Amino acid sequence: MTLQNCKVIDLGTIEYGAAFQLQKEAVQEVMDDSGKARVYLLEHPPVYTIGRSGTEQNVLIGTQQMEELGISLFEVDRGGDVTYHGPGQLVGYPILPLDRFGNDVRRYIRMLEEVVIRMLSTYGIESGRIAGMSGVWVGNEKISAVGVKATPAKDGNRFISSHGFSLNVNPNMDHFSYIIPCGITDKGVTSMERLLHTEVSIDQVKQRWVKSFEEVFEATCKFAD
Repeated sequence: MTLQNCKVIDLGTIEYGAAFQLQKEAVQEVMDDSGKARVYLLEHPPVYTIGRSGTEQNVLIGTQQMEELGISLFEVDRGGDVTYHGPGQLVGYPILPLDRFGNDVRRYIRMLEEVVIRMLSTYGIESGRIAGMSGVWVGNEKISAVGVKATPAKDGNRFISSHGFSLNVNPNMDHFSYIIPCGITDKGVTSMERLLHTEVSIDQVKQRWVKSFEEVFEATCKFAD
């Protein structure tokens, strides 16, 4: 089933807490009208977020050092462990009616991964999945993290997605060294610019991501004014 009314909203750079509140409001909107769909694209100021299966033990620095580095910390209601968001990283929060995809959260996660895989291929980056792990990988290095939440509607027959994905375009990679990303100790992280050895426009990445999203989700998207 296709998404015919998908609005893409480019928030620019926005604090994590403010974006989290926007997500909650959008979930209620889509819950009330399942014909709607929203995709927020944005960057965050530096922040570590810990998902439902995460632990602060995977954050390797204390509050004082985080303050010195200008990094905040949030515990959130998505799946997954600890991850980093910051300038130069594209973050996407699709707020979608998951009954269009059989209310199958694992299928939805695979679709989000597929969008990134296809988009990266337009830059000549060959990426894929690692069995038993979420996200998109280039070899043994993660370039895109995925963590989602599915909120049940009151009728119990539908779920609405929130949270989503992050894609390392050109973030400060040093900030990953202060955490155990996603709780995984034997894998690394990478970025598009590190792989391509050239500057990458995050605005261009947004456009290409939306095009791949339309292909994978059979969606018709329009950027909000």
